[in-house]
Amino acid sequence: MILPFYSSAMHLDVIDLHAFYSSPLGNAARRALSQKIRAIWPNLSGLSLLGMGYTTPYLPLFLVEAARCVAMMPASQGVMPWPGHAASLTALVDETGLPLEDASVDRILLVHSLETSEHIRPGLRELWRVLAPGGKILIIAPNRIGLWARSKSTPFGHGRPFSRGQLTGLMRDCLFSPEQWSASLYMPPLGRMVMTNNPEGWERVGRHVWPRFAGVWIVEASKQIYVPIPEQPRARLRQMLAAQVPSSSG
Repeated sequence: MILPFYSSAMHLDVIDLHAFYSSPLGNAARRALSQKIRAIWPNLSGLSLLGMGYTTPYLPLFLVEAARCVAMMPASQGVMPWPGHAASLTALVDETGLPLEDASVDRILLVHSLETSEHIRPGLRELWRVLAPGGKILIIAPNRIGLWARSKSTPFGHGRPFSRGQLTGLMRDCLFSPEQWSASLYMPPLGRMVMTNNPEGWERVGRHVWPRFAGVWIVEASKQIYVPIPEQPRARLRQMLAAQVPSSSG
């Protein structure tokens, strides 16, 4: 599967991301996405949560509720302390070698990571490694045909956007099973007051009027434990087993 490549400016650093979420448009995007995230994960009590990428605008939803909540940011992006009122829960990491034990995390939130990753499949397989059996990953990625993927004034306009089919194939390649789909950011990516004052209203209208042109995909997937055997190796396996069965005439 060939992934689309849109921008040579793949990486935004944490300063750019922080500035975006401090703007009226960024605040509106945070409100819209937080509502969708919370609808999918209404309660994480007693569960551990890893935020990968730039997730600190969304982790406060779960900071008090989750048993453990940490934010990891890839080295190419940089790191910023969070939360501001307590000891920092952020770390700068190599996305292909996370400092976590196997199967040690119950939930993973992936935002501002997939579209700019230079190690997209190894990075997803590393997340698969640290995710516990029965765990869930929630991925937010730019929609290939949405307006936000074409606007360089937002983080979602950098890197590679995805179609739903491309995301599905990518996750299955990396041993995740997509289970629940949603979309968000139906408002145009403009910082005008009329656009940013009521993101919830834009979400309601957009779902009915232009559903295909949402700014981002939101997909929840589970960890696939049993790896399917491709057809050719499966045929060879049948031949090997048949060769080991004693002949009835012998």
